[in-house]
Amino acid sequence: MGSSQVVDADDDEYAKLIRKMNPPRVVIDNDASDDATVIQVDSVNKHGILLEVVQVLTDLNLIVTKAYVSSDGNWFMDVFNVTDRNGNKLRDKEILNYIQKSLESDACILPSLRSSVGVKPSNEYTSIELTGTDRPGLLSEVCAVLTDLKCNVVKAEVWTHNTRAAAVVHVTDESTRSAIEDPKRLSTVKELLFNILTWDKDSRRAKMRVSMGGTHTERRLHQMMFDDRDYESVGLVEEGDKKSRPQVAVMDCTEKDYSIIILRSKDRPKLLFDTLCTLTDMQYVVFHGTVKTGNSEAYQEYYIRHIDGHPVNSEAERHRLIQCLEAAIERRASEGLELELVTEDRSGLLSDITRIFRENGLCIRRAEISTKGGKAVDTFSVSEMSGSPVDAKIIDSIRRQTGQMILRVKQSPLPSKPSEETSTTGFLLANFFKGCSFHSFRLIRSYS
Repeated sequence: MGSSQVVDADDDEYAKLIRKMNPPRVVIDNDASDDATVIQVDSVNKHGILLEVVQVLTDLNLIVTKAYVSSDGNWFMDVFNVTDRNGNKLRDKEILNYIQKSLESDACILPSLRSSVGVKPSNEYTSIELTGTDRPGLLSEVCAVLTDLKCNVVKAEVWTHNTRAAAVVHVTDESTRSAIEDPKRLSTVKELLFNILTWDKDSRRAKMRVSMGGTHTERRLHQMMFDDRDYESVGLVEEGDKKSRPQVAVMDCTEKDYSIIILRSKDRPKLLFDTLCTLTDMQYVVFHGTVKTGNSEAYQEYYIRHIDGHPVNSEAERHRLIQCLEAAIERRASEGLELELVTEDRSGLLSDITRIFRENGLCIRRAEISTKGGKAVDTFSVSEMSGSPVDAKIIDSIRRQTGQMILRVKQSPLPSKPSEETSTTGFLLANFFKGCSFHSFRLIRSYS
């Protein structure tokens, strides 16, 4: 069953007719599981549709505890066990209805792979995308320039990984509180921000783009970092770091003409979304898959082929796939101390906060900025510039400098032992290899 059977021809009228006659069917069941809401989605198969379904669940901040994926010709079926952020079943009828309508709508079968669910260009804000080399104080400098140019940051997300940084920043005109439309002003914004990014020998890789919104922020950040090749190794990895990194294995099963991917990592919200973003962007089709979580550990397994119908067929491709999946998991992985700041929103607020962090010797590893109802809720993952854990005295100093702002330290969860379900690797691998002769697969990276 090659990927040629996957419906993916935007101009194919027959394919459009099939999709119209067979809209997605969604069943939401709160009785099938004792501890999760079960969501089953049946739909016409199309490259990227699995990611689009998961994106709807992710945007609602739902936790996927288990998932089963299976495709058969032009049709596929997904089953997700989900909970809210507190581990409870979904009881809110408004949310359940939203899930039903969103997954059954045509928005989940989008013609463009680079598009996102329910995202349309906005005239409410201007979107600025930045990629470049990470360094201390980078976000502070970006925010200072935007403040000087009378641009108000209403929402932003910043990721750093492997010496690279990417950001999607939504700004408005400080006076009109709407998108910036003046071409000359936009040109000035682009020029000054690009100057900040082009400070080192890797400046040729610096990129920036200004648009009227219309992109899904997290989806776009994955694409930006992937395009920036953040998955390429930089320096040697310490032994301790190796043990904490995600474990990725890619095997061949020639008798079934699949490549098999197995991933083990620390569990966290949006992990499934992050993995599928990279597989989709690398043009791989997931034909079958299983996701299981337990005791803070996640196990994912996928049967895949490239969109051209072939499994992974070279060592170089295999190695790159492993690197890219590791990067996809690590970009959002907890690194450093997480701080949440809540205060009244005002012009220049983000510039002041990031300056205070920089002056106290902190590096921002990841940031999520949002404003709603006149309130700013900003979350930062920070570490000292040396990479060491943040000293408590520095937090006290920041609290004194931020005054009336509410600064909360989010404690990182303590590591726990893997559950029996996810740690019994031999049993899982044995089931995985049924139907594949021993000589038909190659284990590239084994579990520790």
